Amino acid sequence: MIFATRARPASPRHPGKAGMDVKQAVQRQFGEVAANYSTSAVHLTGPELLALLDAYPFAGTERVLDAGTGTGHTALAVAPLVREVVAVDITASMLDQGRMLATERGITNITFQVGDIERLEFDDAGFDVVLSRYSAHHYPRPDVAVAEIARVLKPGGVFLLADVVSPEDPTADTYLNAVEVMRDPSHVRDHRVDEWRAMFKAAGLDEFVELGRWPLRLQFDSWVSRMKTPAATAAEIRRLLEIAPSEVRTALSVEPDHTFSIPVALMRGQVVS
Repeated sequence: MIFATRARPASPRHPGKAGMDVKQAVQRQFGEVAANYSTSAVHLTGPELLALLDAYPFAGTERVLDAGTGTGHTALAVAPLVREVVAVDITASMLDQGRMLATERGITNITFQVGDIERLEFDDAGFDVVLSRYSAHHYPRPDVAVAEIARVLKPGGVFLLADVVSPEDPTADTYLNAVEVMRDPSHVRDHRVDEWRAMFKAAGLDEFVELGRWPLRLQFDSWVSRMKTPAATAAEIRRLLEIAPSEVRTALSVEPDHTFSIPVALMRGQVVS
């Protein structure tokens, strides 16, 4: 059977000034805190990671791309189940942390590579599975990123995305993304599940399904210290959470010490052959 080459999204090599600014912010922000993320309990484990590993019947022969790998926790978790993992991130110091973790654990089938998810330097149809966990809320043009992911997947290939998603309530959505940007200027948006569904469909990733959703409890002090959020900004975030409307406080399960919870969803799409 011959499969037609899937076209690249429009102008994937030209992200524009705004997109470049966000990517530079990601490199700057995470370059300074890479070591914090190598030991972050949020990123090291979690129910969404276990569900992600169970969401595909790995046979040990797969070539897997971990898109936006950060310090490599997802790549390290899937590596024993597959033939090869290519772990891509835009921030070199995050990849350095991943390499150290792989060496410590004796894992040798991961290649850590600097790269831009919106302009992947891989041939069409080169991967069986693409994974993305806690990365997609930094993509300046997530529709372009999803289209690139679809391009590098083989016919029948699967994309598994685990990320924070916004509540359906518009006020809670706005509040969540506002405090996220205050804490981390490289944050773009926690999208709603229906927004991801539309982006998957536009990229040719069919059979979209939300496989699960879990609350992610963010202990406030560790949440801001992990990103080295300035003290004055952290205080302003606390104030915003204190004066938030009741529907926001309920949606985010805001606690007396400003700890709050946000939903993490695992989503699946497939390139239909």
